[in-house]
Amino acid sequence: MGYSKDLLDQLDYGKGETLFGDTPLVILKAFLQSGVSYLGGYPGSPTASLIDAISDSYDTVLKPKGIYFDCSGNEASAASLLSASISYPIRGSVNWKIVGTNVASDALSHISSSGVTGGAMIIVGEDYGCDSTCVAERALPFALKSTMAVIDPRGDLDHVAKMVGAGFELSEYSNMPVMFLLSTRVAHIMNKMQCEDNQEAKISMLNKLDDLTTNLETIPLPPFTFDHEKKKYNERLPAAQKYILDNKLNEFFDGDEKSIGIITHGMIYNSLLRCLYNLGEANLYGEARLPILNLNVTYPLVPEEIILFLRDKKAVLIVEEGMPNLIEEQIRSIAQRAKLGLDIFGKDILPKAGEYTPDHIAKGVGSFLLKNTFSDYEKERIKERSEYTEKHKERAASYLKQPIAKRNPVFCTGCPERPIFTAIKILEEDYGRSYYASDIGCYSMSGLPPFDLSNSITGMGIGLASAAALSRMANKRVISFMGDGTFWHSGLTTSIANAVYNNQDAILIILENFWTSMTGHHENPASGKNMRQEGVGMDIEKALKGTGVKWIKAVDPYDLRESIEVLTEAYEEGEGLKVIISRGECQLEKTRREKGIVKEKIKVGKRVMQQKLGVDPEVCTGDHSCMRYNGCPSLTLKDSPTILREDPVAHIEHSCVGCGLCGEIAHAAVLCPSFYKVEIIDNPSMFDRLGAKINRSLLHMISKNGWMG
Repeated sequence: MGYSKDLLDQLDYGKGETLFGDTPLVILKAFLQSGVSYLGGYPGSPTASLIDAISDSYDTVLKPKGIYFDCSGNEASAASLLSASISYPIRGSVNWKIVGTNVASDALSHISSSGVTGGAMIIVGEDYGCDSTCVAERALPFALKSTMAVIDPRGDLDHVAKMVGAGFELSEYSNMPVMFLLSTRVAHIMNKMQCEDNQEAKISMLNKLDDLTTNLETIPLPPFTFDHEKKKYNERLPAAQKYILDNKLNEFFDGDEKSIGIITHGMIYNSLLRCLYNLGEANLYGEARLPILNLNVTYPLVPEEIILFLRDKKAVLIVEEGMPNLIEEQIRSIAQRAKLGLDIFGKDILPKAGEYTPDHIAKGVGSFLLKNTFSDYEKERIKERSEYTEKHKERAASYLKQPIAKRNPVFCTGCPERPIFTAIKILEEDYGRSYYASDIGCYSMSGLPPFDLSNSITGMGIGLASAAALSRMANKRVISFMGDGTFWHSGLTTSIANAVYNNQDAILIILENFWTSMTGHHENPASGKNMRQEGVGMDIEKALKGTGVKWIKAVDPYDLRESIEVLTEAYEEGEGLKVIISRGECQLEKTRREKGIVKEKIKVGKRVMQQKLGVDPEVCTGDHSCMRYNGCPSLTLKDSPTILREDPVAHIEHSCVGCGLCGEIAHAAVLCPSFYKVEIIDNPSMFDRLGAKINRSLLHMISKNGWMG
């Protein structure tokens, strides 16, 4: 998405003013209020909009303040930026999605060992559950491994901004980097925030360092690494616990029922309150009958705080989303060491894995309350409310004529990546199936119907490397797919250099669409410019030649015949790495850009010609090869116009962008004359009108005389 000037102007608001916007804008404002010196990151859900906010505001807000913004090549590049905070009082933040932490792990491990002087914050997109675009992982285990504090804020924008500021202070007080978890549900809040004054960075592009510090004790090499280990557990963690306790970063919400309570974390608190309301245990103002301890800092936990909450209670429920359930296990350990005699419930009555949606939480909380409430009246009320919730779901389901079918993600209408998979699918009839090693990006969807062209997805930039052994041990051709964003992220070194070095026999198809598309259309080195809108001259073909790749061919993906010919050549070529570059701009980005231009031209009376495809229902035989080899969202079915053919016929919706692929497929797979292309002209010229009149006359004459030509 793009942030308008009106939204970005709010970033300069001062104390007492109210900003209205979404979570990424609020986080960026909190950065400015905290006096950051540098920002960086790699786009990924649900932090992609944070990259948008940073890049959109660079020229007008960040650059004039001297704040450096790095268009990070990958998460490891971003994490390396935090090194600036090791020896200097420089505050900075980087961001990525959860699996990006794996890419950044080398840098984070070393920075965590050295410790930081200035506040260092990592915004991690905790993309957990049904909204996720990646495997379900948690950042918490990684933070424990490398000893980084973890902030997990509840869903309130003022609170989010407050925790960003507290995070930088916690980092400096404890000398530890801080992970700030941004869950999908928190990332998309739209609301108000009470502003504070922006703080000028102590060190920036406007206030540069004059002297550089050399301190061997911060270098993560022996013997200093042994001292770092001692400092982590003897100094840094105790300091963090003291700061958390002194500044009340975790929140205690009192309740009338003192004998039982609930401990939860982050956004789960918001869902928990709604569930308690539905069960009759809380009101609309967020006041619950049960005491609740909400952990806004999930690591390190503060034993004194936990013990204070657990003391004098007979039972406590821990509502912790995700596995491993490290919060629950730590709390159980704290209770055992303190010899507290109470029952602790957690994953034994709540789902072990999966997103904690309200219905899951309500079931677990209801079960906990029934086990630990002595009042018959309360038990009856809880049962009644629980049954009402189930009946409400059943009633809602009854409005559907049939269950909602699962929908796989599909390529956009006119996507330039689809034709390559179409060509491979057609060639399977003559050459058989290959081993398809896919990668991370839009093209991952090639593993789903109608293509079914994926045997593995291992990680970003890893697809080709993942098939290295199989390329020598299986009697199958290896074909790997990679996007241009993935190529520059890590594919060039991890897969391609490795393949050349090991003389891997495989075909690599690089889908160059000039954008990092799946995360929201961010610039990459193939775009011709970076996120700061500066020109970039990086070329995939030159980079391939530099690594020693000899066989390189480029194709226009919309020319299906050319794609089939080049693929056939690659199939029949000798051993070694063969690389095909498919060049075609992301259709969604192209359409968005051109739609505004077309609309403006039509508005001012300029001639505009747009191409659309159609299917003649009288001619269509119902073979449907156009769909079996395509899967375009604009291509669908409708009833046959004649009773002599029972099968439905193909039909093209108005969303068609006129790429022509479906018609080409029909001709490449099974000769089909039913497709036609039309030209829709807005503001036609005199010649257009004359031509249309002549065409109508000819058609009338042909139909009248029954002449076919």
